[in-house]
Amino acid sequence: MTRLLTYLAGAMLFAAATTAFAAAAPLGLGPLMDALAASPHGTATFTEQKFISFLDAPVESSGTLRFIAPARLEKYTLEPAAESLVLDGEELTVARGKRKQVLQLKDYPEIAGMIVSIRATLSGDRRALEKVYRLRLTGTAARWTLVLVPLDAKVARMVKRIEMQGAQAEVRTVEIQQADGDYSIMTIQAAAP
Repeated sequence: MTRLLTYLAGAMLFAAATTAFAAAAPLGLGPLMDALAASPHGTATFTEQKFISFLDAPVESSGTLRFIAPARLEKYTLEPAAESLVLDGEELTVARGKRKQVLQLKDYPEIAGMIVSIRATLSGDRRALEKVYRLRLTGTAARWTLVLVPLDAKVARMVKRIEMQGAQAEVRTVEIQQADGDYSIMTIQAAAP
């Protein structure tokens, strides 16, 4: 019995050490995309700050996000004013107050490039990301940073780079640096299951 307990204790320590080592080991792009792809949907709250050069203080907003893989992304801004952005496939519906506008992404490649960054990351679609961005991943599974730099000149006219930070299969912040120097930082908090 003592040998069995010693063996089990040793096995548990080995498993804990292996898990700790894996969390501290550099994370590869393939494993990150696989982990993200394994989470096909999610709901979260967000707070966002937009830093605009001609304003003295950032513009702050908050609301909810919802993702349903592979192609539906919903952003509902609740504060300071109600607004919704719903991307379903290649169609983006924007609603503010009583006004509603439907856009086809193919007609707006610059917007499509920004949206691809978030939707493709959340769905773990590396191919879609690499069509539009040069990717650089640093960190470990416990804390990673994915930087996207546009390859397409039309997207680069709007976006200088996008930096996402996360842990495991969760994106926790999205920072978008625009080509004109303005930028935004969105902090995401996953909703309780």
